[in-house]
Amino acid sequence: MTNYYPAFINLCGKNCIVVGGGKVAERKVASLLGTEAEVTVISPDLTDTLEKHKKNGRIKHVKRDYKKGDLKNAFLVIAATSDEKINSRVSGDAPFLVNVVDRPELANFIVPSVVSRGPMIIAISTSGASPAMAKAVRKELELLYNKDFGHFLAFLRQLRKKAMRDIPDNKKRERLLKEAGSKEILSILRKNGFKAAKNKVLEKIKI
Repeated sequence: MTNYYPAFINLCGKNCIVVGGGKVAERKVASLLGTEAEVTVISPDLTDTLEKHKKNGRIKHVKRDYKKGDLKNAFLVIAATSDEKINSRVSGDAPFLVNVVDRPELANFIVPSVVSRGPMIIAISTSGASPAMAKAVRKELELLYNKDFGHFLAFLRQLRKKAMRDIPDNKKRERLLKEAGSKEILSILRKNGFKAAKNKVLEKIKI
């Protein structure tokens, strides 16, 4: 069993290549576009959604089968074809980060199951032992952390920017921001929702 090193990678502006143009590739491309990566898809055919991304200029498309040399200057590669031979070739040719769908032994990173709530991203992995269990845990966390958490964290992001600008005293600023993200506020957010948590923070912190 591989012990994976967890990391969140900044892909903004990075050259990312997806080999494959089907539904699985479509999902992978959607995730990459959400990070503002520069995405190139290599495939003879594309799904309707990928075609729309192409027409809108969101992805580049190499309309043919994969061939050696296609991964030059790639920062991250995803092999998402239904052909295991092609996926194996991509794995061997990839310069750095490579993910092969459903074949973790051919990859040097795997994509976790994710709960996304605004700025908060919770990644769940069983290190390949049970993707089904990772999915079950994700669904449980989605119930525990509803959309109010995303709204509240967006509020905290703005609050932090304001505090960094308006409070020169480091200790005071740190204390106030800790208050805003305390267990007490978390409990209010969970029990009473976004507005109640926000109002409680604004009562405690006047900046």
